[in-house]
Amino acid sequence: MTQLSDTQAVILSAACSREGGFLLPITASLKGGAVNMVLNSLIKKELAEEIPAEPGMPVWREDEDGTPFTLRATPAAYTALGMVADTGADSGPEEEPATDMADQPETAPLGAQAPNCSMAAEPPEADGANTPRKTRQGTKQEALIAMLKRPEGASIDEIAAEFGWANHTIRGAIAGALKKKLGLTITSEKLSGRGRTYRIAE
Repeated sequence: MTQLSDTQAVILSAACSREGGFLLPITASLKGGAVNMVLNSLIKKELAEEIPAEPGMPVWREDEDGTPFTLRATPAAYTALGMVADTGADSGPEEEPATDMADQPETAPLGAQAPNCSMAAEPPEADGANTPRKTRQGTKQEALIAMLKRPEGASIDEIAAEFGWANHTIRGAIAGALKKKLGLTITSEKLSGRGRTYRIAE
């Protein structure tokens, strides 16, 4: 069985007791540098994994495109703690229209207190969880997809002007709802005069 330090065990226990198994926010009493060291060690031990952060989720880091990522406990983390994860269920929430994405609260700081959670561990995603889902018609999500399907695509500024979303909400919608849930292939490039621009590859 994987050996865990007291701090690693506290962080993983909190994550595995949360819905979805998310590591953030961190409730252990650690300073910023120590938090990063512990989380990186859990990633190296394959006890935590990076996934695109949905709007409103605490953010672990952003990639070069500004796409936010959060951390989730892996099946190995449940095993290390002697907990059983029901891998037959989909831990991801049901897809909501993009209308709701802009209404999500800002991300919480690493040190924020976690809400009261059920002690039953929410399972990681099942093997079939990446099956593309259907787009709901008449939503902002459908309108966003239409913009990205244009030959010229759509820039961050253009999407923000169209829907009134913040930049992190736009990146989260593209990485989470469109790429991860719908399985769309989306390219991005930084264009002079337009900035970061996204397109759906047909």
